[in-house]
Amino acid sequence: MTDKRFNPRNADKLVSDERKAQLQPEKVIVHLNVSSGDTVADLGAGPGLFTIPLAKLTECDVYAVDIEPEMLERLNQNAEKENIGNIQSVVSDLENVNLPDHSVTRVLNTFVIHEVGSIDRTIEEMKRILKPGGYLLLMDWEAVDSESGPPLEIRIPSEKMESMLKEHGFETELFYSDSEHYAIKAQKG
Repeated sequence: MTDKRFNPRNADKLVSDERKAQLQPEKVIVHLNVSSGDTVADLGAGPGLFTIPLAKLTECDVYAVDIEPEMLERLNQNAEKENIGNIQSVVSDLENVNLPDHSVTRVLNTFVIHEVGSIDRTIEEMKRILKPGGYLLLMDWEAVDSESGPPLEIRIPSEKMESMLKEHGFETELFYSDSEHYAIKAQKG
């Protein structure tokens, strides 16, 4: 089995101008409806492509959760450049998130669910840290051939991911940003 994790030495690719133009993080996070009073967890935050725009939307803490300390170090440098002070780095895997129960109102998980060992366990952790009524936005690569992204064999089809979220008690809304990516907005009951 190959290692599914993204190499932190390639972190600059994750926040490149090309990737920002392709993914348009500000347009993606609109679906989370973050307000100034929301506490947010960005699970698999990497160097901050989505974390930094999220932190600009709330006066509360944004928890940048990543298993790689090097990724979080880069995120902190990027946040400092933009004078953002409400990001808290949390070194943690996503199957045992190092945050208390019901500690956030919003969870973002972008392009990382295909890397975890247990998707079910990761979904349970997202559910655990979310307050009742809170929202999750999960975005990943559709299970189709494309020039970029992870190998096809580790991608999770959108319909399967939506079904798994429903099995864990989430109300879901599936939508597609383009032919290669999907997003699911899910609410915890």
